[in-house]
Amino acid sequence: MKTVISVSQGSSEYDYDLETEFLEQSFRVIRAGTDGDLSRAVSLLKTYHERADAFGLSMVSDHYQVGSVQLEHPDTARLEACIPDKPITSGSGLRGILQEWAVRHTQSELGHFFDNARVLFMNGQASYRVARSLSEHTDNLFFADPYMDFGVPRLLTSLKQLETYSSLTAPFMFRPTAVKAVESLLATPLYRLGEGLIKGSLHHAVRDSHVIVAHMGDLESFTHKELDGKTIITSRVTDEVLDWMRSRKVAMVVDYSPWLEGRPVGTNVMEAMISAALSRTPEQLGPDDYLDVIQSLGIEPRILYPDGYRRINRFAFVIHPLSQQYLTKTPPLDWVASVSPPMVMNLVEKAIAYTPPFIYSKVTGIKSPTGDEAEGWLITVGGTPKEIMAHDPEFTYSRLLAAARLAKKQGAQIMGLGAFTKVVGDAGITVAKRAPLPITTGNSYSASGALWAARDAVKMIGRAHIGENGKMAGKAMVVGATGAIGSVCARLLAKAVDEIYLAAPEPAKILALKESIEQETPGAIVHVAGSADRDIEEMDMIVTATSGAGKRILDITKVKPGCVITDVARPLDISAEDVAKRPDVLVIESGEVQLPGDVHMKDIGLPPGISYACLAETIVLALEGRFENFTLGRNIEWEKVRDIYKLGLKHGMKLAAISGVNGVFSEEDFERVRVLAEKQ
Repeated sequence: MKTVISVSQGSSEYDYDLETEFLEQSFRVIRAGTDGDLSRAVSLLKTYHERADAFGLSMVSDHYQVGSVQLEHPDTARLEACIPDKPITSGSGLRGILQEWAVRHTQSELGHFFDNARVLFMNGQASYRVARSLSEHTDNLFFADPYMDFGVPRLLTSLKQLETYSSLTAPFMFRPTAVKAVESLLATPLYRLGEGLIKGSLHHAVRDSHVIVAHMGDLESFTHKELDGKTIITSRVTDEVLDWMRSRKVAMVVDYSPWLEGRPVGTNVMEAMISAALSRTPEQLGPDDYLDVIQSLGIEPRILYPDGYRRINRFAFVIHPLSQQYLTKTPPLDWVASVSPPMVMNLVEKAIAYTPPFIYSKVTGIKSPTGDEAEGWLITVGGTPKEIMAHDPEFTYSRLLAAARLAKKQGAQIMGLGAFTKVVGDAGITVAKRAPLPITTGNSYSASGALWAARDAVKMIGRAHIGENGKMAGKAMVVGATGAIGSVCARLLAKAVDEIYLAAPEPAKILALKESIEQETPGAIVHVAGSADRDIEEMDMIVTATSGAGKRILDITKVKPGCVITDVARPLDISAEDVAKRPDVLVIESGEVQLPGDVHMKDIGLPPGISYACLAETIVLALEGRFENFTLGRNIEWEKVRDIYKLGLKHGMKLAAISGVNGVFSEEDFERVRVLAEKQ
């Protein structure tokens, strides 16, 4: 029987003595904790020298390799020197492999999990190999080494900075004189005055991260306020550790430690056992040795959820002021507008179009019935529709790409384009090609939401009959039918109504759309026109989806009583003044969506928890983990409209209360329209 002794600087409370089979050989493994007493560790190593075949060193610092810099810890070197003629190891070789594999395994199993994640390393030098692996998926790497080594409230923000820091500090990092100097600094009154700031700064760094790479001892001072929703990459995760994680609302833990006889063992123990079994020193072990052991023992990283499945994905969404009036709602522009002539606000509107993007609101609390969660950021670009349309597409592209870089820095895994930002140029295609993260315009869900709301409204008005097959006996029109949302609405309505009318001032495009619909839906009755007014009097349902930026697109006085108009355009195609002219007509503002969970975000002009469908599409894709360019360009695939509708239902999205220019419609509002329509 071979014997492996693990001498740990940790607590003796966790000592054990077990016998096991390993690589078809009998082993006895003894752990001896020294409670942080280095002299006792030296004594134990000398005591066990003749009895053991290999030694492990636990809870000691590895000799770090950071870039081209090698750091040798004197305490570890002193312990290694006690055993000059037998294998002795801290487990760094096996640990590096298992840490890196944990990252790759998690990314493979969960798909895009680490994309753009903000990762905090409590000890970047010890986790250099993990950091290199994660750098393949995210640039948002933060290293707390200056905090942990010297109490300096600064994070390193790249592998290059970590390598430079290591090269600069290596000459004195573990020298006794340097250690004494640091201890003296920590004892000064000046340092103690700033200690709260330093600790607070580190707590902020933990709170703002998504993934933390750390030993459990580095996390003891943090509460659920900082650790809620975080993913921890660590080792030796026992049931007690999971209970601790649960109490702090940690979402997920990745445990890279190997297990033996139903307990986690240190990589130092496992590497010492490999050395003893193969009669080689740790320096003589090669990739094949590690691979054979890992595969023969079935060692695999564990992905654990302390309180049940919970995954938090991240999104960003671009918004902008829809008119000059929106600008006046924000201090101090509200005051400027009240005391200045219109000409001044015109100049302000032009100037704001050049402002860099900024975060308007953090969005939290979105939770799917599946257990998936999403958080995100609403990012504002400054241009109103008037200013966006006054510039060439490159002007808006540059601002959207700046927003995408900001979104990536925050940790977003996908970004949606809102309102006029998705209309400009080629409707998102160019932005998606240049952006550092996937892009969607949200138009698939906008089309779905528009028809969802229209169908429900038609049922509530009760003027148009809907058969058992769900098809409406009547006529529907799409104004702006050749646009991105309009064209897919037309395609879907052709499958849902007796006759579909397409209106757009682009004859060639509208003829091509008619031909395409007739091929997709045999038997569909499709009519075309250059404007809405010619056939508007016969319509039971109208969808407006133009890019008219507030221009008049139809004469509402000619609309049939009881007609349901769904206004998908932003800014709206139909003004509040026009709506007031026809109390016997229901004009709804497309299909807003009720988000699942207890949602928190700043006002976007809708009731709490309600989202525009284009924003909801971005959120649905985040919840589903579909980090891909989804809806782009002006030709939307109706299959994607169907898919996003189904995914929305899966994740708890619901059609919000139907609303118009004056707010949410009540039952009395529907009844009033119904009664007035019947009187006509």
